Amino acid sequence: MIRLTWVQPEDLVGHELRQAAEDGRDAGQIAERWHAEGGHDAPPRAGASEPGAQKLRPLAERLLDELDAIDSPLDEPTDLIAIIAACPGWPQPRPGHVASRDRVLGGWLGRSAGCVLGKPVEKLPREGIRELAEATGNWPIRGWFTAEGLPDEVAERWPWNRRSAVNSLAENIDGIPEDDDLNYALLALSVLERHGRGFTTDDVAKLWLDELPAGRTFTAERVAYRNLLAGVEPPETATYRNPFREWIGALIRADVYGWINPGDPGTAAEYAWRDARLTHTANGVYGAMFVAAMCATALVATSVEEVVAAGLSVVPPRSRLHAAVRQAAEDAAREPDFERVLDLLHERHGGLHWVHTINNAALIAAALIHGRGDFTASIAGAVAAGWDTDSAGATVGSVVGALNGGVPGQWTMRDSLASSLTGFDGIGLEELARRTQEMMHP
Repeated sequence: MIRLTWVQPEDLVGHELRQAAEDGRDAGQIAERWHAEGGHDAPPRAGASEPGAQKLRPLAERLLDELDAIDSPLDEPTDLIAIIAACPGWPQPRPGHVASRDRVLGGWLGRSAGCVLGKPVEKLPREGIRELAEATGNWPIRGWFTAEGLPDEVAERWPWNRRSAVNSLAENIDGIPEDDDLNYALLALSVLERHGRGFTTDDVAKLWLDELPAGRTFTAERVAYRNLLAGVEPPETATYRNPFREWIGALIRADVYGWINPGDPGTAAEYAWRDARLTHTANGVYGAMFVAAMCATALVATSVEEVVAAGLSVVPPRSRLHAAVRQAAEDAAREPDFERVLDLLHERHGGLHWVHTINNAALIAAALIHGRGDFTASIAGAVAAGWDTDSAGATVGSVVGALNGGVPGQWTMRDSLASSLTGFDGIGLEELARRTQEMMHP
């Protein structure tokens, strides 16, 4: 039996019930019916149920459709016109800014370094990450994780991510390993090169079907991919039986849309919206727009405060994401101990899934503000939180790398990026920076 994760109806109901609780829908009676038949709550980390849950599939399909018919009472639109109308400080178009090659390359370098730092500890909780770092003399985190000198009992208690440890520990890094947080940046560049700055959501969908292996997708992206194959058209691909539509997937796809619009966060956010609506809604879309606006601003700004403010300017102020990011930034600006900032984040958002948009976007803002432009402190803070370590590390690294026009030498790797995407395996970041700059203006 193939244990296909993230798409089977019986695996989705628990996640949709949790999504309903988050977006204010009354799903109590549906939850009672599901649990009465032996249905489970959403697993905290796994993507599939035990094989015996398959008998619940017909019921799960009915309940997913019933849940979909309940509207959220929250004022969190997904339509772009409504999003812009909800943002009183929406930035006006400001084309014509010039970004240096160093800053664009810094974004690529920073994204890669932050991603690789977080890879071996992905799925580990905060306390495990700290113990691994402390046991190898790397706390506060200031370099790559390593298994050298790690006591056996610590390694057994906190096992590395089995897929990532083989190419993302200090002793075995040889070039930049493949990761979805980097593949999606390559896909964004591809859609721009193939279709220009007027690309559509349909263009993104077709490119995925042409170039993105289905097995390289997860959560909302895998559901949307399944929906495309079933004939569902965007943007319904984001909503049909997709309980992950406010998770982090769209946020990790947004950097390039910022980099090709230096100093123009509003346009960057609009581009990110076109991509995000394939798979996400509401706060899932806002997360992508937030990051794109920050990346656009990081190419021309002089401070992280300016960057985070630009990101917030494209997020509806009444949304949960805006409130979470604003609070996190305020905490980080006020509290000198970043561990205390993480305590507050976990107290506030600990009930969310570890790859949800809201908690990770708040963490990204906090790491940026508290890091004050220090690359090492910023990516280390993002990874130490124990949520989506490689994704948060990558986004924070992207912003600070672009802001600083590079990364410290300890975070550089051999300039060769592994990828399963056609034409990109082994490509250098220098080449990617050049191609990114070519897409900046019509």
